[in-house]
Amino acid sequence: MAHAVIIGSGFGGLAAAARLAARGYRVTVLERLDAPGGRGYVHRQDGFTFDAGPTVITAPFMFEDLWALFGKRLEDDVTLKPVAPFYRIRFHDGAIFDYSGDPEAMRAEIAKFNPDDVAGYERFLEMSRRIFDVGFTQLAHVPFDRWGSMARIVPQMLRLKSYRTVYGLVSSYIRDERIRQVLSFNPLLVGGDPFKTTSIYTLIAHLERKWGVHFPVGGTGALVNGLVKLIEEAGGEVRCQAPVKQIRVENGRAVGVTLESGEDIDADIVVSNADSANTYRLLLAPEVRRHWTDRRVARMRYSMSLFVWYFGVNRRYEDVAHHTIMLGPRYKALIKDIFDRKVLAEDFSLYLHRPTATDPSLAPAGHDAFYVLSPVPHLDAATDWREAHERYRAAIEAHLEETLLPGLSSALVSSKVTTPLDFQDRLGSYKGAGFGVAPLFSQSAYFRPHNRSEDVAGLYLVGAGTHPGAGVPGVLSSARILDSVVPDVDQRP
Repeated sequence: MAHAVIIGSGFGGLAAAARLAARGYRVTVLERLDAPGGRGYVHRQDGFTFDAGPTVITAPFMFEDLWALFGKRLEDDVTLKPVAPFYRIRFHDGAIFDYSGDPEAMRAEIAKFNPDDVAGYERFLEMSRRIFDVGFTQLAHVPFDRWGSMARIVPQMLRLKSYRTVYGLVSSYIRDERIRQVLSFNPLLVGGDPFKTTSIYTLIAHLERKWGVHFPVGGTGALVNGLVKLIEEAGGEVRCQAPVKQIRVENGRAVGVTLESGEDIDADIVVSNADSANTYRLLLAPEVRRHWTDRRVARMRYSMSLFVWYFGVNRRYEDVAHHTIMLGPRYKALIKDIFDRKVLAEDFSLYLHRPTATDPSLAPAGHDAFYVLSPVPHLDAATDWREAHERYRAAIEAHLEETLLPGLSSALVSSKVTTPLDFQDRLGSYKGAGFGVAPLFSQSAYFRPHNRSEDVAGLYLVGAGTHPGAGVPGVLSSARILDSVVPDVDQRP
């Protein structure tokens, strides 16, 4: 039986393994950590369950499709609960905007800030739908490893103003600065600068409105465990604590991998869900790389990194929403500090996740679990996180206590932090970037690392750093692309 080796067990790797197993491949997933999930790893500490990474589940049909490949139903293994509002946006002055999929409620929220922008919002939504119909429905599952495929869609992209940035497109419809922020912060959730990210990403507004925002009972790890179960029941294997040292190449073709333990594993195809930059830099010998040389990898622009504080408290904050975006006193200037100046600012904007608002089982009875995420520069910045992490965490704690979580310091019973160094050293991310290659227009579709390697036959890439990009729908789409580029088991060279 043809053997597919998948490096990494993030959502992209697990989805790729499931799709290949359904096509008749024997699959082996190799994970460097002690449990599957990659950025979707789960931390369990002091009776709390903390999802390490993805916490916003949209387009649930993409998971349903994976279960359907095996004649099964997602709901038999995982329960998804809708979250409302999608996000609660809190401005620095305390003003609140509840972002939801309810058209009337959204008009009312916008009218609170500027009634004249309601009509502009309607026009923006229509543009988001048009971009979605092309960027997601038509193109997200199409491999862009030939220039001709890119050339064919350029006229459509130009008509949809994809050369504009997210913030620029939003601003063409909206006048109120706070509503502009509400409608343009989404790129930060996939590693992009709203002032540079291609406006293709405004399709998220329509995607969320179409399918809603969901959260799995048991946390995001329940989806990881469900995918592992699918793979294993199909005869596949998921091996943890099995870090890959090198992808073996013979006569220009991937023939297997060598683990850091020295074990060789032969394969007919290799799929890398590892960071795309480090797949080329670290897992392939320089002599087999004519396209993705170290110099070219270094020239790409990469997403920001993240500081994440996971914490548990011995009380409940019932008035705090599941997802809260806490915008700081500066918007454009702070983003410039993160992406361009690469300095750790004194102020911050935060994403506060309270999963126990939807699933109280993730904490002991009467307790709340949280994580708070702050976008920060990647490791090209001069910040020494070994020295800075506790000072930065304490500043975030003080800000939360002053605003949304009174009495936080006396209620804390569990604490854990992740810094850009963890993204580099633990998750294998180049420069400690949280989302790999940045979602710029000049780094989209054909201009991203391809799903079918340009350098090595039989090597394929999935995950945030390849086409179509970061975010759970993006990485699931990257796995779906393999259906088009990986040969059937009886058609292999």
